[in-house]
Amino acid sequence: MLDSGLFLMAMLACLSVMVLVSVWKQKVRGKLPPGPTPWPYIGNYLQLNTKDLYSSITELSKRYGPVFTIHLGPRPVVVLYGYDAVKEALVDQAEEFSGRGEQATYNTLFKGYGVSFSSGERAKQLRRFTITTLRDFGVGKRGVEERIQEEAAYLVKMLQGTGGKPIDPTYYLSKSVSNVINSIVFGDRFDYEDKEFLSMLHMMGQINRFAASPMGQLYDMFHAVMKYLPGPQQQIIKNTQELEDFMIRKVKQNQSTLDLNSPRNFIDSFLIHIQEEKNPSSEFHMKNLVMTSLNLFFAGSETVSSTLRFGFLLLMKHPDVEAKVHEEIDQVIGRNRQPQFEDHMKMPYTEAVINEILRFANFAPLGIPRKTIKNTTFRGFFLPKDTEVFPILGSLLTDPKFFPNPKDFNPQNFLDNKGQLKKNSAFVPFSIGKRFCLGDGLARMELFLFFTTILQNFRFKFPKKLEDINASPKPLGFTRIIPSYTMSFLPI
Repeated sequence: MLDSGLFLMAMLACLSVMVLVSVWKQKVRGKLPPGPTPWPYIGNYLQLNTKDLYSSITELSKRYGPVFTIHLGPRPVVVLYGYDAVKEALVDQAEEFSGRGEQATYNTLFKGYGVSFSSGERAKQLRRFTITTLRDFGVGKRGVEERIQEEAAYLVKMLQGTGGKPIDPTYYLSKSVSNVINSIVFGDRFDYEDKEFLSMLHMMGQINRFAASPMGQLYDMFHAVMKYLPGPQQQIIKNTQELEDFMIRKVKQNQSTLDLNSPRNFIDSFLIHIQEEKNPSSEFHMKNLVMTSLNLFFAGSETVSSTLRFGFLLLMKHPDVEAKVHEEIDQVIGRNRQPQFEDHMKMPYTEAVINEILRFANFAPLGIPRKTIKNTTFRGFFLPKDTEVFPILGSLLTDPKFFPNPKDFNPQNFLDNKGQLKKNSAFVPFSIGKRFCLGDGLARMELFLFFTTILQNFRFKFPKKLEDINASPKPLGFTRIIPSYTMSFLPI
C-alpha cells in the first residue's frame, strides 16, 4: 500500500514538473508565429485530428495564414504552408533551415546519425560523401541502369509465374526495387525468398505504417513518456533494433573481406574512408556507416515500390490512361527490346503519368521535419536556433493555382497544348533546397524503367468492378498509406 502511494506521488511529481517545464518553454521560445493556444504539456493535441493531421493543418492555415505555430505535445513546431512560404525557407534561406527536425519513430532507429536524419556538419559531410560514392557505383549512369533493367526482368518473370491470378503486388515490387539499392550498398542482390531479406522488408513496412497511424502521432508527441509504456510502440522499438543489428552484421561481413584498393560497394567505400580519416572527431565512424547504409536501404526499398503500387491502382481506375501509356510504349519502344532510360525523352505522356502519380499520391504531405541551425528571422518572426519547422509539401502538390482540380487524377497537369512535358515549380515530391532527397535521380530512373517494363509485358485487371477501386491513400500522419488490393497481371 505504501509502495503504491509513493509511486502515485512520484508520478504526480513528474507530471507536475513536465507541465511546469512545458509552460516555461512556451514563454521563452521567442517571437514565434501565432497559432492555436496550446495546453500545458499536451500542446494542441485536442485541436488536431491525429487520424488526418494534414487536413487539420490545412484548416489552421485558413485561419492563421501561411506561417503559424502548432504544439505537438510539449514542443512547438512552425508550419510553412503554400509555395511561397516553403520556397522562401527551403531555397532562399536554405542554410538557416537545413537542420533535421524530430520524427520520433525514425529517430528511435537513427538517433541523429546517418545521412538522412542528421544535422549540421555531420549531415554536410555524409551527404557529400554519399552523393559522390553513389555516382562512383553508377547512380545516374549506365551502370545502375543495367542493374534496374536486370531486376525489372526478374520481376517480369515472377509476375508471369502468377498465371494471371489475382495477387497483392506489394512484396513483388518491394523485393525487386529494394534489390537495386542493395546491389549498390551491399554489392549484391538478395534472393527473393531469402527469409532475412523478407523479414527486413516486413519490419520496414511495419515502421512506416506505425509512423502514419494515430498511435504513431501520439508517440511522436509524447515519446519521452511512451517509450517506457506498454503498447504497439514497443514492437516498433524492437524492430528498429533488429534492423540496426542486421546492418551491423552486413558491415562486419564486408569488414572481414575488405580490400583497401578495390571497394566493391558503398559499405566498402565508407570503411576505406574511415581508415583514411584516422581522426577521432571525424563523422566517418561505424555508427554513421551503419545508419547511412540503413538510410539508403530503407528509402531505396519503400518509396519507388509504393509509387508503382499506387500507380497500378490508378491505371486500373483510369483504363483510358493505361491504354495511352501502352500506345506510347508500342510507338517508341516496341516489344522486342527492354526499355532504356533515354526513352523517357521521347515519351512525354508516360512521364506525365508518372509525375501525376507522384503528385496525386502525396506520400509525405507534411514534408520531412526541418530545424533552424541558427537564430533566424523569417517574415518578421524570430525563430531561435533549433526551432522545428514543418514545410508542408502537400500544400504545393495540391495547390489549385498550379494544379487545377487537384483532387482529380489528371496527367494533363504536366503536358502543354502540344502534348509535350512541361515543368511545374510546385511539383516537389522529393522536396527542394539543400536537403532535397539525394536519391531523386535514382528514383526517377527506377520509376520509368520498372513502370514501362511492366506495362510493356502486361495489362492490368481488377478482380471487382472499377467503381470499387479505392484509389485514395489513407490520410494519416507524416505519411500516407496505400490501401491493400489485389490485381491480375495479364501477359500481352
